[in-house]
Amino acid sequence: MPEFVLPSGSSVNIPEYPQRIVSFSPAITETLFELGIGDRLVGVSAFCSRPAATKNIRKVGSYGSTRIEVLDEINPDLVLTVSGFQKDLYEKLKERFPVYILELPSSVAGIIDMVSRVGIVTNRKDEARNLEFQMIKIFSSIRKHPELRGYLEIDLGGPVSFGSQSYITDALALMGIKSIYSGFNGEWIQPSDSYILEKDPEIIFYEPKMYSKFTDDQLKELVKKRGWDRTTAYRNGQIFRSPGNLDFFAHHGPSFIWEVLPWVQHITDKIM
Repeated sequence: MPEFVLPSGSSVNIPEYPQRIVSFSPAITETLFELGIGDRLVGVSAFCSRPAATKNIRKVGSYGSTRIEVLDEINPDLVLTVSGFQKDLYEKLKERFPVYILELPSSVAGIIDMVSRVGIVTNRKDEARNLEFQMIKIFSSIRKHPELRGYLEIDLGGPVSFGSQSYITDALALMGIKSIYSGFNGEWIQPSDSYILEKDPEIIFYEPKMYSKFTDDQLKELVKKRGWDRTTAYRNGQIFRSPGNLDFFAHHGPSFIWEVLPWVQHITDKIM
């Protein structure tokens, strides 16, 4: 079996054409479908929701946990995870299963690179390059406006924002929105309402918890409770809730390029 070197420098042997794949990453799951091998998935995490066909695949755990006996039953010939929060899961599984861990992207380029790496490890290199081309074509059409101070928050069981090592911060910057946390090293940031008010963002994006039925009225209540009604973003009517009830900014699969970036572009085109 071919040997693949992991980001850590260690290696793992994976079948040339893996047929029984488990993915704990929603981004990787979406990528496998885009590469035409979604039918090889025998297990996914409960948070893998793109495309809709994932609902018919066995859920084998959450984003960062699983039961070993379930994987023993499934007997995968490849398990795919990402770094960051899933690193402990990787350490738990690597002695028992062929696990390939991909680095969580810190930039838009990293999202595209992840597609390439998934294509390499699953022997879908040509399909991955075709997908990369489509993603690059869409990204190259994005227009950068004069810089706006921005703030983005996602409810991940609590308020979370993002620093310099996040693909979200990078994507916003490339579109002309400089996050008020862009100077902070690290990926995840626990935001401070006093800091948000001090930096006075001109535009705010808010992403509710995945699967929640978060309403516009609830957003109005949150804005008042958090003091965001004292920001320039509020005064100019520039506080935006992400569409739908799935992860949006929080999802770093291919659809980040063709859904998230055009959505932000449409907003900035209207206000600039």
